[in-house]
Amino acid sequence: MVDDAVVLDAHWCPPLVGPARPGGTPDRMGETAAGFLNRREAGRVLASGLAHHRGAAGTVVLGLARGGVPVGWEVAAALGLVFHAFLVRKLGLPHWPELAMGALATGGTVVRNEDVIRSQAVTEDQLREVIERERLELRRREAAYGVGESPELAGRTAILVDDGIATGASMLAAIRAVRALGAARVVVAVPVASRTATRLVGREADELVCLDEPPDFRAVGQAYADFTQTSDDEVRALLARRP
Repeated sequence: MVDDAVVLDAHWCPPLVGPARPGGTPDRMGETAAGFLNRREAGRVLASGLAHHRGAAGTVVLGLARGGVPVGWEVAAALGLVFHAFLVRKLGLPHWPELAMGALATGGTVVRNEDVIRSQAVTEDQLREVIERERLELRRREAAYGVGESPELAGRTAILVDDGIATGASMLAAIRAVRALGAARVVVAVPVASRTATRLVGREADELVCLDEPPDFRAVGQAYADFTQTSDDEVRALLARRP
């Protein structure tokens, strides 16, 4: 068995709360006909859809490194909330890396999806090999950003922010990781996402705020005029002057 692992049932889904259209699809908070100039602007716009969390005690904004950090920084600054970078590495299947069998988060929390592990006949040795590989990359990024400990989330509301959601796999991993760290409520907030992803993520988050679900969604980058990859230096600079 893998040490310090948290086992979650793949079918465990807390109820979705907040506005929703018929059929359970979360309501969009706005439209972005021309898209966003960049991640920073997207974060400022996204903050307007989260105004009901402004100054809320016990609420923490977590920007998923790297692309979610500039978006989350702007959200936290606009709402007067504590901000942290949150690192999550998806544990992909050995023969199908895009399909998550778990996640590894800042602080060493391991989340296992036992249904996927069992159905795909993944052995403990295979799982351990994937965890160790992803742990090396997680440690590299933790060292690069000066992030080594998990933020205190027990009993708190965690607002997970990314620059967008394509498949939903990484965000699902993040949701399960923060719940494993004791978060009482999990809010997911993104500027853009595919409709498939919002349905998937909306079943596990307590609240989902998505500004745009393009019917012709192809990639997250299509919503941005400037979608230059967020660098380690940019992440470090934002964390050095976090809200």
